Amino acid sequence: MRQGEQHSPFPGVAAEVQDFYERYPYPRPIDSLEKYRLLGQDRQSRRVDYCLFWPVRPYREDLSILIAGCGTSQAAKHAMRWPAAQVIGIDFSTTSVRCTEELKRKYNLNNLQVRQLPIDQVNDLAMSFDQIICTGVLHHLADPDAGLRALRSVLKPDGAMHLMVYAPYGRAGIYMLQEFCRRIGIHANDGEIQDLIAALPAIPPGHPLENLLRESPDFRQEAALADALLNPQDRSYSVPQLFDFIEKAGLTFGRWIKQAPYTPHCGVIAKIPQTARLAQLSSAEQYAAVELFRGTMIRHSMVAYRNDCPDPQRVTFAGDTWLRYVPLRMPDTICVQERLPPGAASVLINQTHAYRDLIMPIDSTEKRFFDAIDGRASIGGIVESTLPSSQTKSQLDAVRTFFEKLWWYDQVAFDASLCRARKEDT
Repeated sequence: MRQGEQHSPFPGVAAEVQDFYERYPYPRPIDSLEKYRLLGQDRQSRRVDYCLFWPVRPYREDLSILIAGCGTSQAAKHAMRWPAAQVIGIDFSTTSVRCTEELKRKYNLNNLQVRQLPIDQVNDLAMSFDQIICTGVLHHLADPDAGLRALRSVLKPDGAMHLMVYAPYGRAGIYMLQEFCRRIGIHANDGEIQDLIAALPAIPPGHPLENLLRESPDFRQEAALADALLNPQDRSYSVPQLFDFIEKAGLTFGRWIKQAPYTPHCGVIAKIPQTARLAQLSSAEQYAAVELFRGTMIRHSMVAYRNDCPDPQRVTFAGDTWLRYVPLRMPDTICVQERLPPGAASVLINQTHAYRDLIMPIDSTEKRFFDAIDGRASIGGIVESTLPSSQTKSQLDAVRTFFEKLWWYDQVAFDASLCRARKEDT
């Protein structure tokens, strides 16, 4: 043990991971939350985020939110963005807790509590939560299954969980370099990390790591490089493994945070000769097949619920309830009207999509529908204000197809709470 170090209270691999993040906290600590102060003033953006998790439940802001493995700033960001929520951040890293406490004091975040606590001891909080956010953490635990079971135990019956874990195929180059480092004995210290940064430009063309190096400039940062290549505990999950993982923990799949990359309804996957075969598979099998075809996903980010959730949060276009959905534009969507493909009046692009084929051309009628989305009008109201009454009935199938496509392409979220209210009234 080096002079000045404290003995870790955690055993084995957990102690190694804790020591690693004490020395190389990632993401890097920040000292400004001004961006999130502005987001905290944007109620519509919060409403969109809420409806991704609870499309059927009436909107509310007084949530109890657990950030499990909060790192240096994630809990503070959420507390700033959701001022009416009660946010608790837990992390087993002293450095992460200290950085978060500093942001709490600087911005007077009275709705934030921070505890140094490992995920598998989350029951020590003696609380339950509407929402649990655990992104980039479970795959570093010595026992991810125990960690996820612990989180499920403090999720309210109608709560929602945001999980992000690594995906294997897009990280093939990272795992090759991890093995390279292990074989020649590279360790996580400042000198060896600098040497590793100096070596990376020599990676030959075509190496599986090449695209990540080109597209991820933070690989030039010590903490990011250490986290990717020298973390003492790192595993990944394919789609089938991820579904098994959540099922064993007593959870059920809700949706992908960004669903267009996974579905055969969108992008290049909708145009290959095998699309009809994909459509015959279950949703889970479709996602697994598309992951293999795309081949470069580096993470999976999903919404999960308890498997005994009393109020399933499902968006469906069966029947006619979809006409009462209120569409909400995604904040990252842009409408492009230059250099358009033939027949298109514009092209919708969600700027958070990593795949460039996930663009959605729309014609002039569809653009009128899209332009009418204001966060207040239902789909039925938009149709009535946009189409002549004589065309409404004959165009309903086309309208349904368009709004369902907007949803699959991550261009809108839906507030479907009016549907439940109507059902309860009857």
